[in-house]
Amino acid sequence: MRAPRWKSTTLGALGSLGCALLLSASAPLPRVQTSGTALSEIVLNVDPAQSTVHWSVDSSLHLVHGTFALKSGALQFDPGTGHAGGEIVVSADSGESGNSSRDARMHKEILETTKYQDVVFHPTQIDGHVAVSGASDAKLHGVLSIHGADHELIVPVHAVLASNHWRGSTQFEVPYVLWGIKDPSNFLLKVNHVVSVELELSGEVKAPK
Repeated sequence: MRAPRWKSTTLGALGSLGCALLLSASAPLPRVQTSGTALSEIVLNVDPAQSTVHWSVDSSLHLVHGTFALKSGALQFDPGTGHAGGEIVVSADSGESGNSSRDARMHKEILETTKYQDVVFHPTQIDGHVAVSGASDAKLHGVLSIHGADHELIVPVHAVLASNHWRGSTQFEVPYVLWGIKDPSNFLLKVNHVVSVELELSGEVKAPK
């Protein structure tokens, strides 16, 4: 049975969080482990056309799914020291959940996309084994800027580098209410205070300039 429109509209508030991008408490960072001699900096460009940002949140009514569009992205890191840089930019006003009225409320009242147009993640450190060819599993540390505030994050990353192409994925949770974003719950509808985010990234491996 289709949910009443006012309930569906309330759920759309959560689209603001897709992105996500990226979460956890910071901890002292061990040196990145590599084999062999020291390696040069690795630069990973992100292709928005080959990348996706998905989010989902549970409620007392049903599970809501949505997406955001990636605007741009580039990551660079030194396999010897673990130092990382660059940024991943997600377009906040691209958020959608398949319901126009729900999405309209999301952008106007929750995400406030006319004021906060982008969600940006700035990596600072990579922790774990780094392979210049093949698969790697590591943790990426950085700062997520969303809805006018910065939050330190640590996200698990799985990446595969092959020749001049790479792809990577991560899954994490965003405690949006704890971060000061509006809770869309009311006395009839209860919405989880944590949003699940999944990123699939792909692009080109480039030598640093």
